[in-house]
Amino acid sequence: MLVKWTRCTVKDRRGFERGQRKWAGLPGEPGFLGQGGGWSRSRPDVVHLFALWESRAFYDSFMARSHDRLAASQAGTYTGARVRLFSYRFDVKTGFEPRFTDVDVVRVAHCRVRPDRVENFALMQEKVWNPAMAGSPGMVRGLFGEAPGDEFLILSMWRAAAEHGKYRTERIERLSLRARTAADVAALTGAVVDLEPSWTV
Repeated sequence: MLVKWTRCTVKDRRGFERGQRKWAGLPGEPGFLGQGGGWSRSRPDVVHLFALWESRAFYDSFMARSHDRLAASQAGTYTGARVRLFSYRFDVKTGFEPRFTDVDVVRVAHCRVRPDRVENFALMQEKVWNPAMAGSPGMVRGLFGEAPGDEFLILSMWRAAAEHGKYRTERIERLSLRARTAADVAALTGAVVDLEPSWTV
């Protein structure tokens, strides 16, 4: 499975949202699994979108054929678009499904890991972080993805922002120490995203 993460700054909110509805045509595309997105909680003008595809080949075919036609309606409504592609590596919790209909909040963490620490980082994700997240009330599902250049994406889906907030305040610092995250991670950015139900495909 391929994860496409798009982040951009919106300058015409109404125009962007109108254009976003055009993506409702995606389910007819071969290999398309699901898409969702919304507004960053800490930066209200920033949008995060997550699209899930069966494989890179299906995604590349879509980009060559249909993407530009769908994207045209949002031209000029945003700036600074950044797109990253990640290959699925394993579930966070079990039974990942490519859907956004039963969650309100997505937390995305983007990590650049020191080259000599990549395997340890992945192991700590599996042995320390995943069980903690999986056992947290309100955490529904998630995935761990990787990209060339020692880049990783951790996507976790939550029923509500309050439940994610409780997990953050109670556990993050303790888990970071236990996993020795500072030794593995060269750079970490992330966002909590309030999903827009009308953007879910």
